[in-house]
Amino acid sequence: MPIYEYRCGDCERHFERYVATTGLAASCPACGSVAVKRMLSLFAMKSDGGPVASMVQGGGGCCGGGCSCH
Repeated sequence: MPIYEYRCGDCERHFERYVATTGLAASCPACGSVAVKRMLSLFAMKSDGGPVASMVQGGGGCCGGGCSCH
């Protein structure tokens, strides 16, 4: 089930909902209003500064060319 972010048009509260199908209407948990708007959701990826695993060139795994140890 995807998580969607919403903003209430009445009380301006931001909230998230697990939604089984996109056809279901969400309501604000604070005021109960159905005047909510689905927001653009973004994700973040934390890295230690090294290459991200999916971006590494080579065979992958240690000593397969993916760990940059050689």
